Amino acid sequence: MREAVRSGWARIWDRLAASDPGLLRLTAGLRTVAAIALTLAVLGVLGVPVPQLVAGAISAMVATFAIREKQRPQQAVTLALGLPVALASVSLGALLNQRVVVGDLFFVVLIFCAVYGRRFGDRGTALGLVGFQIYFLSLFVHATPATLPALYVVITLAFGCAALTRFVLLPQTPAGTLDRLRRAFRARLGQLFGTQLELLDAGPDDVDKVLEELRTRTARLHETALMIQGRLADGTADEATARLLQRRIADAEIAAERLGLLLLTARSAERTDTLTLHLPGAPLPSGGELPVRDGATAQLRRDLAALRLLVMRPAGEASGTALAHLRNRLLGYREEENLPKASPAVQDVFRGIGEAGRAVLGLRIALDGPQDESDDTPATARSREELDAEDAAIEGSEEDEADKAEPAGLGRPTTRAAVQVAVGSALAIAGGELLSSQRWYWAVLTCWIVFINTSSTGEILVKGYRRLLGTVLGVVAGIGLAGLVGNHTWTAFALVLLFVFTMFYTAPLSYTLMSFFVTAMLGLLYTLLNTYSLSVLVLRVEETALGAACGVIAAALVLPIHTDRRTNDLLVDVLEKLADVTRAAADQLSGGLPVDLVDKARELDQALADLRAATQPLTHPVTPLRSRRNTARYVMALLETCAYHARSLAATAELLPTHASIAADPRLRTVGRRIVRNIEAIAAHVAEPRSAATIETGPSIASLLEPGTLRSPRYGRVTDRVLRHLQRLDEAVSGLGRPLGVTPEPRVR
Repeated sequence: MREAVRSGWARIWDRLAASDPGLLRLTAGLRTVAAIALTLAVLGVLGVPVPQLVAGAISAMVATFAIREKQRPQQAVTLALGLPVALASVSLGALLNQRVVVGDLFFVVLIFCAVYGRRFGDRGTALGLVGFQIYFLSLFVHATPATLPALYVVITLAFGCAALTRFVLLPQTPAGTLDRLRRAFRARLGQLFGTQLELLDAGPDDVDKVLEELRTRTARLHETALMIQGRLADGTADEATARLLQRRIADAEIAAERLGLLLLTARSAERTDTLTLHLPGAPLPSGGELPVRDGATAQLRRDLAALRLLVMRPAGEASGTALAHLRNRLLGYREEENLPKASPAVQDVFRGIGEAGRAVLGLRIALDGPQDESDDTPATARSREELDAEDAAIEGSEEDEADKAEPAGLGRPTTRAAVQVAVGSALAIAGGELLSSQRWYWAVLTCWIVFINTSSTGEILVKGYRRLLGTVLGVVAGIGLAGLVGNHTWTAFALVLLFVFTMFYTAPLSYTLMSFFVTAMLGLLYTLLNTYSLSVLVLRVEETALGAACGVIAAALVLPIHTDRRTNDLLVDVLEKLADVTRAAADQLSGGLPVDLVDKARELDQALADLRAATQPLTHPVTPLRSRRNTARYVMALLETCAYHARSLAATAELLPTHASIAADPRLRTVGRRIVRNIEAIAAHVAEPRSAATIETGPSIASLLEPGTLRSPRYGRVTDRVLRHLQRLDEAVSGLGRPLGVTPEPRVR
């Protein structure tokens, strides 16, 4: 019974870890709710009036979510500095809120300083948030000089409760967060293998649905890998451990993605284009039943289930002869052991399972420590030797990072954003005063919020639209909730806590949902302050629309960065990093000196993630430019395809110093140069559309290399894989030229 409960809890935990990597959303929601609840409990015991309860709740929320540093000492310093900033801000708000002109001018200056402070890192961002939000609090509760002593006590208690919650009740360390992210990666990897198993059995009517799920789970696995990348430096004991974990995560991700492509190819009449896995809505080239015979389908099903079991089985339950037998069988496929009689495409799937099994073995060693070797077969022992050799090579390597110079003056993003939001806020104050002399600050708050984490006019427009939609829906909910709650103060506060949790839990998933919960919560706060009415909530919608409009106007007219310019700059960055990875991988595969390719590949992935976020205004469902949306989606899919092949080349190249089965081929340098030249030509055209850059076409990659130099079947398989990645990368880069307007220039060799 105890084992069943433990197993059930492990499954629930794995699902939660997969849906919320690192439990970051859950932790943020629980910590904020706990800080507010503790503050309300202390203030309730003191018997303070409702307006001060509201002030305490908002202060505790601000003191919790504003802190962004990862290390606890840095968090403590920022929280300590935030208290005097909050006290000064509420004092100025109470003194100036009756002086319209002076108060409004100061608010604009405060907003400028708060946004400009982002250039000083997480601490500057946090202190800016505290200053702005507490000034907003003083307006919300109508603070006056007479109420300042009580508000000082309330805010100090709120900051103290936030500190107690953060450092004692719900502590969070970088190492703990990284450990939960590891579990999330493992859970999402297991889910991806489960979806691949579904793809194996999917009929013609279900294959498109399963394929879409495969795309989604592949993207989620990649997302978790990037999150781990951002936490390695703070969450590991030393650089060697961080680099080892980075490599094992990359290996597992690449092996899982490759296995999915091999399964898609096995389901098709011809080799599946990698684009199928990256372009939303793209169908399988030719669906149908898996072309296998002699029980290969049942064997594939069994081995995919075994692979998923190896990933999901907890470290304490990973021992035993049965599990070792499954592991040995999968790793044997790397040595051509027990391959069934089937089509070459299906045999490739079994080899892919073997490579995935080897990646899972490396991942388990990196995450859980040394494994039991008593039941190893020769194939498993060779895989362990390869992993040990890679570990030794990783520990002996050095990392060299160069700092990038940031533009100065108005070219600096923080300066530009500060000027834009200050102008937008001035417009929002003027317009908000016309709508309501009492609640004009809602327009300013919306203008402020739509600028957070946005970099172009299009992003601000989409964020403003989502906030307005969530606000309208929240007003409808607030009307109903206010009628239900009535004068029940603590019931209203309980609902406020619920909405605060859901607000933080849904914020990374849906800005519309977050805005909905914020507005519903505000309806309850208005009820507590006895200022609730339908006209107040309608005014909230009007002020929100006004603030969003002012933000868009300021972004479009004041030092604008148009979406096209923003996406073009990021696209050039992606192409430059793609060229770097391709050049370095091809050079190392052709016998050049080893470099840190995994870091280069991760830099490419991060640049691609930034571009994906920036193209959201172009791919948003409400955009009227459908052809432009389709082009943006197609270009992003091609870039995802290029990144996958570049990652795979980088991973293979890094095996050269430690694997006798992989031989360098000097002719690959010439092949790589052609691809790199084409990438650089496209980047030059995107940066300067009037340039005469062209891409070079010619014979296929495989035809450029004469056969017969590689001696063993294993050499042949590895080289065939390298050539396949180079060929697909060459095709994808050439494909990028068409939608981006780069003309091909045939070249006869």
